[in-house]
Amino acid sequence: MTTNCIKFTSDDIENAKAIGSISTLTFDLDITVEPVASSNPMAPTHRVLGRSPRGKLVECGGIWKKQNKDTGSDYFTLTVRDHAFNANLGKAASQDDMSLQAIIPWGPKEAA
Repeated sequence: MTTNCIKFTSDDIENAKAIGSISTLTFDLDITVEPVASSNPMAPTHRVLGRSPRGKLVECGGIWKKQNKDTGSDYFTLTVRDHAFNANLGKAASQDDMSLQAIIPWGPKEAA
């Protein structure tokens, strides 16, 4: 699999499982993504899981569905807590497959 992408099991990203890979200069992480069922509008749509140094699968972040304030279109963001990593998900370059999402990093959130 190409790094910095997530491959969902279907185009219905909000309800699909997925696997992916995130690589930066400071970490390299294979991830598993599982949907979350919640009535809380602030809850993530997915749990992001990675492997501990001893190989155990541990929750390390989440994916949230957001809405663009200008256009009203939906999009997804990803966070990996331990690495203060934040990214948007978007259609992978040169792909027509909406189930393949590129991980598009952006800077860490500033402390409030």
